[in-house]
Amino acid sequence: MYEVNPEEEKKEIIKKYRNLLRVWKTPKGVKDKWMVRKAFNLAVEAHSDMRRKSGEPYVYHPIEVATIAAEDIGLGRTSIIAALLHDVVEDTDYTLSDIHNLFDDTTAKIIDGLTKIEGIITYENDSIQAENFKKIIYTLSEDVRVIFIKLADRLHNMRTLGAMPRNKQLKTASETSYIYAPLAHRLGLNAIKSELEDLAFKYSQPTLYKTIENKVKSNQLSYDVFIKNFIHPIENSLKKHKVNFEIKPFQRTIYSLWDKMHREELSFEEVHGVFGIRIIINDTQPENEKVECLKVYSAITDVYRPNLSKFKDWISMPRANGYKALHATVMSHEGKWVQIQIRTQTMDDIAERGYAAYYKIKGDTEEESGLDKWLNRIRQLLKDNNEINALNFVDDFKRNLFADEIYVYTPKGELRTLPNLSTALDFAYSIHTDIGNKSIGAKVNHKLVPLNHKLKSGDQVEVITSNKQTPKTEWLGFVATARAKSRIEEALKLMKRAHRQKGIKKLRSYFKQLNIEHNKTNVWKLQQKLNIPSLINLYYLIDIGSIDYKKVKSLMTDGEKGGWLSNIKMPFSFSKQSPSKSLSDSLEDTLKNKPELVFLDPKNKDLNYVVSNCCNPIPGDEVVSFSIPGKPMQIHRINCEQAVRLMSQYGNRMVKTKWKKNESVAFLSAIKIQGIDTVGFINNVTNIISLEFKLNIRSFHLESSGGIIDAVVMVYVPDNECLNKLISRLKKVKEIQKVIRPERPNFG
Repeated sequence: MYEVNPEEEKKEIIKKYRNLLRVWKTPKGVKDKWMVRKAFNLAVEAHSDMRRKSGEPYVYHPIEVATIAAEDIGLGRTSIIAALLHDVVEDTDYTLSDIHNLFDDTTAKIIDGLTKIEGIITYENDSIQAENFKKIIYTLSEDVRVIFIKLADRLHNMRTLGAMPRNKQLKTASETSYIYAPLAHRLGLNAIKSELEDLAFKYSQPTLYKTIENKVKSNQLSYDVFIKNFIHPIENSLKKHKVNFEIKPFQRTIYSLWDKMHREELSFEEVHGVFGIRIIINDTQPENEKVECLKVYSAITDVYRPNLSKFKDWISMPRANGYKALHATVMSHEGKWVQIQIRTQTMDDIAERGYAAYYKIKGDTEEESGLDKWLNRIRQLLKDNNEINALNFVDDFKRNLFADEIYVYTPKGELRTLPNLSTALDFAYSIHTDIGNKSIGAKVNHKLVPLNHKLKSGDQVEVITSNKQTPKTEWLGFVATARAKSRIEEALKLMKRAHRQKGIKKLRSYFKQLNIEHNKTNVWKLQQKLNIPSLINLYYLIDIGSIDYKKVKSLMTDGEKGGWLSNIKMPFSFSKQSPSKSLSDSLEDTLKNKPELVFLDPKNKDLNYVVSNCCNPIPGDEVVSFSIPGKPMQIHRINCEQAVRLMSQYGNRMVKTKWKKNESVAFLSAIKIQGIDTVGFINNVTNIISLEFKLNIRSFHLESSGGIIDAVVMVYVPDNECLNKLISRLKKVKEIQKVIRPERPNFG
């Protein structure tokens, strides 16, 4: 419990302010310091009666934000003033006009960009969080300092998130991982990006975070000894080559370790590259940077054998965020792969603090052009999506401006930059809308490919067109750029608008025949089952006959009369019920009941809800629910990618939820198994599940290749405690190498 002590708090405020002045590297004179002092005094006065959730004086927050802006990003006087005053207009009686009069128009504009939109958004598809982010991006396109201060603000809020209630932690952590950490990465703020990711992971999945953190700590001593022995021969080699260098060991963050484990389905012990070293070359002239880095690489490979497939030259072709370095992976004498990053001092500064801030301090014109290029892409995205709603805008922004980039060439050798995973059709639309609309194929490196062919860096692309071609709905399923998507949607809307009313009329008729009310909830259910996000597409497909009465009937009556049970794959006959009761009867008894949840918000009672099949939560999983107008309540696992997206955009619509214990209800879950192909493998697995644990199996999909088995078992369990015990038991089988619960279960 925080204890208020005014005298101690005054001392702490002065201490924090002096620290801000100490880390501020770019004051140009007495006037700069005087203006910052003026802003500090105003912040202290404006927030004098305000306190944070922790009980601390609120003014601690803007001072810390200004300190991050100065120390970690390297911003100057105007940014520090804006950081000190970023909450004054939003939370006190001061206005933007006051800021303009006391300081200047630039400071007032930056603070306006940082001030949240007030009021409540009530439109069905709108989100106050998305609207606020959209506002920030609009201001960012004019002054990049807005987003730098916003990132500093977010970092300090994340550092102090422990004082907030759980639902606020989840909302803020999801926003951070979905939007702000990728944005920091895109601006080259590696240190801030890494800390934001770690803090978001810590608050969204605290148990998992603590588990990995403890594993890292328990191995720390062995890591330190290994790195010390690994570095020694490299130091000797570099000294022989007369290199002025510094070596910095580094270790993967908690989040990056989990991300690698998650993506590659590895245990902690199986993760390679937990640690590495960074070699910084001092006193290097810009024109000699690449030569000096290659010289260091040569000295290293005199000592250790390199993995040539892991060599990355980010100097010849820098990353989209301005990052430059040579990356090499070498085999140590102990038989472990170690990553080595080779940078000059300038490259290291840019990598850690962001090239945008660095060029403002140093006047590096090359990096300035890199930032200007990205800002121009933002302006183009804003132009392409001028009327798009905020939610779609955020998704398009994330997909197009956070992604890594690829470099491709036109037939005449002109270089074009596209987001990673772009297709030949994206390339066509990047040239001209008419070329995209009329595309029928492409030649990549003189070889004919379809429009959905994914491009990679270095490809040379020639688009093939036909005047008879028109945009197709399926194109939206594979294009990666916002430009292509918006141009296709624009063309399709013109074509599909004529089908809307006829489609609505047909769907009403289908629902009437099925005795189903034609309302938003039921239409949304049909959209979900068909995986069609847009109503205009739904009505279009209904009108042209692609979705007919038979299709609607099969989807909308599924499970209501038990008919869906006959389609369940049940290759095994084991059941926990008595022999007199068939497995179908048993399953019908356990599955006819809806999963039971308790909504802790008293305003939400007797709600219609759906348990999302993208993550398939079961009792014991921490879940989160969303109340979205016109749609059933959605229930997701807390670590589900879709849940993270929803929390980042609909955080104000989260509803506290917990499972209601009901032992008679079973829940479908997936188990992924990898092992050695031996006689009796299937029998061993099914005996453990069905006989030992007395659980019902829905399906067992197995593939065997080269003596290795990959299997996915769909099994009904009462809760995640039972599932975890089952996984632990299966891991004890000699032939089984790996057992996991997939993040995205396959119900096929």
